[in-house]
Amino acid sequence: MSPDELRAKVVLEVGARNVNGSLRMYVQGMQPKSYLGVDIEHGPGVDEVCNADDLVKRFGRDSFDVVICTEVLEHVVNWQLVCSNLKQVLKPNGVLLMTTRSKGFHFHAYPYDFWRYELDDARIIFGDLQIEMLEPDTGAPGIFLKARKPAQFTEYHPNELELYSMIKKRKCRMVTPMDIRWFRIKTGIRSFGSCILPPGMKRLIKKALGETA
Repeated sequence: MSPDELRAKVVLEVGARNVNGSLRMYVQGMQPKSYLGVDIEHGPGVDEVCNADDLVKRFGRDSFDVVICTEVLEHVVNWQLVCSNLKQVLKPNGVLLMTTRSKGFHFHAYPYDFWRYELDDARIIFGDLQIEMLEPDTGAPGIFLKARKPAQFTEYHPNELELYSMIKKRKCRMVTPMDIRWFRIKTGIRSFGSCILPPGMKRLIKKALGETA
C-alpha cells in the first residue's frame, strides 16, 4: 500500500482512543480525504463514540477506503460480529490493517481481554478478503494483517472457529457474562491496564503503508 493509495482516501480507525499510541498522525501525513477515529468512550483521538459492534449500523456498508484496527480484537467479546463489521464497512478494493495478540501474550484488559489469535485463525476469519500481508509480531506474541476487500465480496462467517480464550483458558467459540463474572471472582482482577503497540508491530504497519526507510 503506497502513500498514493492513502492520499484522498476515507479512513476509519476503530479503537482510536490514544492510550497506547496511534497511527493517526502518520496516516494523516499522507493526506487522506478524511480520518475518523471511533472508540467505545471519549478520549484523545476519538472523534465519535461508537461500539465496534455497530459500525455498519452507524456508517453503512462500503463506507471507507481504509479501516485501521490495532490492538482491539482481543478485547471484544463478540469477535465474529466485530470482524464482520470491519469487513462490511470497507468499500470494494478497500484495505484493512489489523493487529492483535496471540497466545503467550500477557493478560491486559481494557476493559476486558478475551481472545488470542494465531496466524491460522486470521487466515480463516479474513479468508474472504485478499490477504496481502500476514506476519507474526517478532517482538511479542501477536499478528499483523493487511487485507483487501474484493470487488465482488461474499462474506464468510467463521461460526465454528474456536479461539483461545483468556477467560476460559482453552479454545472456545464464545464467552458468556457468567464466564466473565466467574473469571473476575477467581482472579480478583478489578483494575485494568492497556497494551502498548510494540515497536516491531509499528514497523510492520508502516511497511504495509509504504514506508521504505
